[in-house]
Amino acid sequence: MSSTRKVSAIIACYKDGQAIPFMAKRLIATFEKIPCDYEIIFVNDGSPDDSQEVLEELTKKNPKIKAITHSRNFGSQAAFTSGMKRCTGDGCVLLDGDLQDPPELIEDFYRVWLEGYDVVYGVRTKREMPFLWELAYKGFYRLFQRISYIRVPVDAGDFSLIDRKVIDVLDQLPERDRFMRGLRAWAGFKQTGVPYVRPERMFGKSTNNLLSNFRWAKKGIFSFSYIPLEFISMAALLVGGIAVIAALVQIVGRIMNPNIPQGFSTIVVVCLFLGAVQLFSLSFIAEYLAKIFEEVKGRPLFVVAKTLNFDEGEEKTK
Repeated sequence: MSSTRKVSAIIACYKDGQAIPFMAKRLIATFEKIPCDYEIIFVNDGSPDDSQEVLEELTKKNPKIKAITHSRNFGSQAAFTSGMKRCTGDGCVLLDGDLQDPPELIEDFYRVWLEGYDVVYGVRTKREMPFLWELAYKGFYRLFQRISYIRVPVDAGDFSLIDRKVIDVLDQLPERDRFMRGLRAWAGFKQTGVPYVRPERMFGKSTNNLLSNFRWAKKGIFSFSYIPLEFISMAALLVGGIAVIAALVQIVGRIMNPNIPQGFSTIVVVCLFLGAVQLFSLSFIAEYLAKIFEEVKGRPLFVVAKTLNFDEGEEKTK
């Protein structure tokens, strides 16, 4: 492949109407510094703000800017997949539409890509957010790496440059409940990271909260780890061992002192403990069953309602 390549920037947008023009301007300025062809694909993932109107104006002015509009909000992972299935570049860059992924870093991504790496991802050395939130994010990534059956880089989000050969692999994967950074690691090939500081959101308020982050963590863990299922076996062995020891203690106590009183509180504590173990076990099984249920339904990952600056006749569902 020649040194001059085409790069597709894919931006997942939800409530990012104010940020879209700035993203486009910064992307164009960045690509003009790089000796490459490019296209910019904004994926409007059912945003309720004026994102569609903003995109229509931008696409009229610049044919290199393209847009995909989903019929509703399907999530950022579906938005990235939607863009990847339509992009024409030798590689693509995945970015969030809130400008927390600095487009200027693409210049470094491109340089490392030319060195022979198939995936170049951004490594968040620091986040401009409250200390406790940053600590929680760092803790999750390290926990996820330890329990995952593949090696997923720590502090690395979706922001990355992905070579065409890897794009083709990811496009062929049939699963619908996607965790892109995990799938990217699963695909293999030659990968490396570029450090950067992740800034605060430029406009509006983040759609992430404690509950959504908890769900996001579950998505990653139950997609790339069997540890929760192994926990059930370990818990069963632990409870079984405790039961044997408790029975022996009870027998010895009865022999030593036949008049030893019955312990009502002990029975209550034991029942609550066993109940908690059983509920945890059922919740883990339910998570995996829910993922199976979602996959076997076979519904489209997303539905495209409209495209701008793409060739006509392309499929609107994938």
